[in-house]
Amino acid sequence: MAMVMSRLRALEESPSRLAIWARRIAVFSLAVAALAIIIERADLLEIVPVLVTFGAALALAALAILVAFASFVTLWINGGPGFAQAITAVLIGAALLGYPGYLAYKGYALPAIKDITTDPIDPPRFEVVARLRPPNSSLYPGLAAAELQKEAWPDIEPLLVAVSPKAAFDGAMAVITKRKWRVVDARAPLPNREGHIEAIARTPIMGFRDDVVVRIRTAREGARIDVRSASRYGYTDFGANATRVLALLDDIDDAATPEKPERQQAKPGQKISAKPGQGGKR
Repeated sequence: MAMVMSRLRALEESPSRLAIWARRIAVFSLAVAALAIIIERADLLEIVPVLVTFGAALALAALAILVAFASFVTLWINGGPGFAQAITAVLIGAALLGYPGYLAYKGYALPAIKDITTDPIDPPRFEVVARLRPPNSSLYPGLAAAELQKEAWPDIEPLLVAVSPKAAFDGAMAVITKRKWRVVDARAPLPNREGHIEAIARTPIMGFRDDVVVRIRTAREGARIDVRSASRYGYTDFGANATRVLALLDDIDDAATPEKPERQQAKPGQKISAKPGQGGKR
């Protein structure tokens, strides 16, 4: 009977104060991170207050995990409720720190550059959007950045399409419009003028603004498309601009290239042989 009463008293005890505070700090860190994202996406403040706010959220998340582990120790020694609160704090803190940790890993593995282009010798120029960028950030950083880019992403190169420059321009505009980027300048190509598109893209989570320029020039058998994508702040983009350039070139190639004729259908009992050296797609 005494053992039963002691167990009932243990159940009636309040959870560990450390566990409770760990969960409170974790929930508060999540709210602070959400506030930083809202401030950036709504353009309420400049980038520095946003980064400070988000950095405070990460610090609170780390503190919540430390307090949660301290509560695990006290619960192991003294017993009592509070394990669920501590686990909740760890899960929230780990979720909040997970993506920045992944970005830090990518930043360590990738070169510290934030300006990617298909033409380092004559990169497309930021013109209208240059007024929105920080001072002295619109000029291409030079051949040193180009060499680092070539080592990390050797497949970033100009896109040649067998269509007119106007068709290439229309395809690029269609892709950019579909991506819901903010177009700040668009000039269709003319016989004596190259096509030029400037747009502002946003990163998926935080909504940081990156600037993109697309240049369309006449080529021997169609049009040549060059792309440049650059972040406004920081010293590295964690590979975001290179990923954006490659995806944009692929989509423009699909949009600007005329549709291929449908594959010939075989009649019943008839086989269609592939051309020599041509394999089937998986």
